Amino acid sequence: MDLNQKFTPQTWPKHPEQATMEGKNKLVGLWIFLASDTVLFASVFATYIALKDSGPAGMEFAAKDLYELPLAFVMTMLLLTSSLTSVYAMYHMRNFNYSGVRTWMGITVLLGLGFLALEIYEFQHYVHIGFGYTQSAFSSAFFTLVGMHGLHVIIGLVWITGLIIRNSSRGLNLYNAPKFFAASLYWHFIDVVWVFIFTVVYLMGVVG
Repeated sequence: MDLNQKFTPQTWPKHPEQATMEGKNKLVGLWIFLASDTVLFASVFATYIALKDSGPAGMEFAAKDLYELPLAFVMTMLLLTSSLTSVYAMYHMRNFNYSGVRTWMGITVLLGLGFLALEIYEFQHYVHIGFGYTQSAFSSAFFTLVGMHGLHVIIGLVWITGLIIRNSSRGLNLYNAPKFFAASLYWHFIDVVWVFIFTVVYLMGVVG
């Protein structure tokens, strides 16, 4: 299909993110990136599991006494809800409704900012009580794992915000539809990684 072709809701493709070869290539490239990122996160997860509660700060600050499960649960709910709002955005994209895409992607960004604010608060609290990045192998492993995820959240927020601003007056077309879809997939990946962090770091750390 022609990238410059004008569409109506009736002529809009059912899967606009895959309607062109360029769109398909973008998605293939994204899946390759996510696969490599999965390997990276798996390595950091393994490092954290090996170093949990080890070293002087690890003995002073045991995971079961350090982590605040209610706070982590609220952060999890924010991210899971943001994943749902991005699904709504893709629903509107496939129905040629840019206003809906912009609204729900905007809500996704707000929820992501809420998550990020709580994560920054958590980090500041840990540093304040003496559990800093350089205190021990345990603290370094924790901040590396959770901080790396936080960096991915920031990248996702900048990506989605940039798409909304850049295409605010353009509406939907076959050029930007794959970009919105790729950003949504990336955001789902971030959410899945956080579910593993919540389970392995916080839940297993507190429960045992």
